[in-house]
Amino acid sequence: MKKFLDKDFILETDTAKKLYHEFAADLPIIDYHCHISPKEIADDKQFENMTQIWLYGDHYKWRAMRTNGIKEEGVTGESSSDREKFENWACTVPYTLRNPLYHWTHLELKKPFGIEKILSPDTSEEIWNECNKKLNTPEFSCRSLIRKANVEVIGTTDDPADSLEYHKAIKDSGFKTKVVPSWRPDKAMAVDDASEYNAYINKLAIASKMEINTFEDLLSALQKRHDFFAEMGCKASDHGLEQFFAAEYTNDEATEIFVKIRKGEELNEKEILKFKSAMLYEFAVLDHSKGWVQQFHIGAIRNNNTGMFNKLGADTGFDSIADKLVAEDMSKFLNRLATEEKLTKTILYNLNPAHNEVYATMLGNFQDGEIAGKIQWGSGWWFLDQKDGMEKQMNALSNLGLLSRFVGMLTDSRSFLSYSRHEYFRRILCNLIGNDVEKGLIPYNEELLKEVVQGICYYNAKNYFNF
Repeated sequence: MKKFLDKDFILETDTAKKLYHEFAADLPIIDYHCHISPKEIADDKQFENMTQIWLYGDHYKWRAMRTNGIKEEGVTGESSSDREKFENWACTVPYTLRNPLYHWTHLELKKPFGIEKILSPDTSEEIWNECNKKLNTPEFSCRSLIRKANVEVIGTTDDPADSLEYHKAIKDSGFKTKVVPSWRPDKAMAVDDASEYNAYINKLAIASKMEINTFEDLLSALQKRHDFFAEMGCKASDHGLEQFFAAEYTNDEATEIFVKIRKGEELNEKEILKFKSAMLYEFAVLDHSKGWVQQFHIGAIRNNNTGMFNKLGADTGFDSIADKLVAEDMSKFLNRLATEEKLTKTILYNLNPAHNEVYATMLGNFQDGEIAGKIQWGSGWWFLDQKDGMEKQMNALSNLGLLSRFVGMLTDSRSFLSYSRHEYFRRILCNLIGNDVEKGLIPYNEELLKEVVQGICYYNAKNYFNF
């Protein structure tokens, strides 16, 4: 019987252990997509306790606590203390067996805190006190945690109207880890609600220092902000969408639709699809003009629980996997760009595992032979970023594409303790490949294996994004 979370955690064979410990474990991290706060990095924030750094904003843990019978007040409520919320999480952890949260929780305690105890009601006070003591030292500030994790690059997620003042402050401070913005323009196409959309366009107008009255004005404002993001080191965009938008439209129609919504009139479903299709295309053209990487996170159905959305807002644990068909619109969108020679480097992430092979085969349609792995299929995301989901993603990619050109893992997280997900991924990858070697499915060629493993864990992303 193996000990839980020992040095060979997940690694089942001697070859897997060698690949991980000798080739993967010590590589720097390129966390090219996440949601951590650049302000907290700029301020080098010191968290007061484990709840603040570990539970605030973590809707994964919130969902688990609710499922375990913890009332909302004990999950996100203001009347519950941070200590009480931590205790509620400690009471929930034993019931997360076989959920990735069990692995992540204990990996995050082990690194950076050096705690190898199992979190439970019996150990919660001891762990709370030990972690809090360390969090209140300079060695556990935001920047120190990033340094401890050996993070070379962080790609945050930023709206076109953001000032990026904190990115500038970080750069000016001489912090060695490169913290770069990523362009997330979803709000500029979110015309489902006229009032909210107009409020956003007014905000964008202020940021771009121009009036936005026409569709042409909108594109000009976005161009200005896109140029500014590039000046600030941006190399990638990101889009979080339920589906690809590839409806037929004309520029005149897009112009008329924008005028209509600027008058405060609500759009019908057909107009919404046309406008979103126009905007998604324009975003892709902007990215191509600068050689950026465009990322598409597709397939979440969000804010399912209206009552809780009204109470807590978005990203609070009430989202799930959508089941809309994706192949046709994805193909139409990519094909138009490829035909017009405006398809930049692209990473596609699916949330519905039923679409794995659809995504894996879509990549090959649009590779151009100029850039290795130009069209990527992103690592298992959100509900799929666990051992089973990542193995299925890598198996499908291996079967239908080139795993060796894969740009690997990202945290997609709001927590400064999530860098252990890179370790988790690297262990899973090395186990997958190492086991194949020992089964005789892959030859033992140490130099080739080293190149493939280190490429997926680090070098492919480094070269692909050109940070």
